Amino acid sequence: MNNIIADHRPGYGSLAADAERLLSSFADHLLRERLSDERHARFLVRWVREYLRQPSPHPSATAADTLRAFLDRLEPSVATWQLDQARKAVEAWLAWRGRQHDPATPPAPAVALAADGTAAPDAILAATEQLLRVRHYSYRTEQSYMAWVRRLLDYLVASGRAANGRPVLSAEGYQDFISHLATRLNVSSSTQNQAFGALLFLFRDVLRLDVGDLAGAVRAKRGQRLPTVLSVEEVRRLLGGMEGPPRLMAELIYGAGLRVMECCRLRVKDLDFDLNQLVVRAGKGDKDRITLLPEQVVPALRDHLERVRTLYEQDRKAQVAGVALPDALDRKYPNAGTEWAWFWVFPSRILALDPRTNVVRRWHASDSSLQKAVKEAVQRAQIAKPAGVHTLRHSFATHMLVNGVDIRHIQDLLGHAHVETTMIYTHVAKGLRAPPRSPLDLLRAAPARAVP
Repeated sequence: MNNIIADHRPGYGSLAADAERLLSSFADHLLRERLSDERHARFLVRWVREYLRQPSPHPSATAADTLRAFLDRLEPSVATWQLDQARKAVEAWLAWRGRQHDPATPPAPAVALAADGTAAPDAILAATEQLLRVRHYSYRTEQSYMAWVRRLLDYLVASGRAANGRPVLSAEGYQDFISHLATRLNVSSSTQNQAFGALLFLFRDVLRLDVGDLAGAVRAKRGQRLPTVLSVEEVRRLLGGMEGPPRLMAELIYGAGLRVMECCRLRVKDLDFDLNQLVVRAGKGDKDRITLLPEQVVPALRDHLERVRTLYEQDRKAQVAGVALPDALDRKYPNAGTEWAWFWVFPSRILALDPRTNVVRRWHASDSSLQKAVKEAVQRAQIAKPAGVHTLRHSFATHMLVNGVDIRHIQDLLGHAHVETTMIYTHVAKGLRAPPRSPLDLLRAAPARAVP
């Protein structure tokens, strides 16, 4: 937290101790409510700090007046995107401070329910989508959450929990739907828990409804399952049955321990051939990490990039919009999307519509095509295991462990937040190691030394 609220720029002393404590609490609020990630929270706190340093306003000035004066003072010296960031930071601060002064006033819901507890489904979906994007959820998570919200709304109407054709949103309906998934549809524990998280976001964050202690909801308990792991020989046969970019992607996933979307989203700048390193940007949990770049794949990867460079230059001649950039980088660096460094390592062969901006541009290769290629390779290799793309990541971790690599190092390479997650591979590795031998057998196997 200290690195979020600290401001080491010259000429800017700290505020009073009380104000710094408030800024620390505000930073906690930004992270807890997922209004910002840790990278961007420090900039929001910095804008608020500068807002608090401005001269004391007139006693009759409102919060809106002080914000307007602050933005007017900033406007000549900052870019438009910075001005917008400063405005959002101060608005979030003022809203948070307002609730601090009046804690009895709960945060306003994104969608206000009618007196009968109903709301228009379109309004609920629109508000949920907007809040997911404000809190920087990934597009895949957004799709999953939106699908569960739609299923809940349809269920409430079909089960009679509706008024005038609109679903009635209540804690009882929420708990009934979660129980319905477990007891009637018999979905897996992971599916049910995914629905639980998505709908908890809807009720707690979008509608601001109290769902109680959830004691009435039947939830599945997820048992411990061991991952499927291939032997070294099986991996060799699988990769030998693949060719082209799919094989290169599969080799990177196995050789670097990547998740499938981490491989698909690789950019040219993420490859460091000099240090044999590969940088994973905004992986699971929006975290960066460094992992291995296998030496064996470097020649094929260089040849692949030469062919990709040709496609990149064709896009530039055709004036295709630049590739998608994370967060607000397209406003901060307007031309970055057209630079070679930001281009995809594995681009799609066709252009597609950006679902968030409605801009036609080139995206990365689809994960479904890679999954299909791996499935076909598993069948050709006659591997009698339920293996897929993620199996290669499991195999990477297990084979590293068998080869004596420290489990903490493997944890860093995989990007696991807790070592307990990585420990699951110790159970699989037992079956791949050579069976232990008795010390007596080792004694008899050792050659006798001649006595001088």
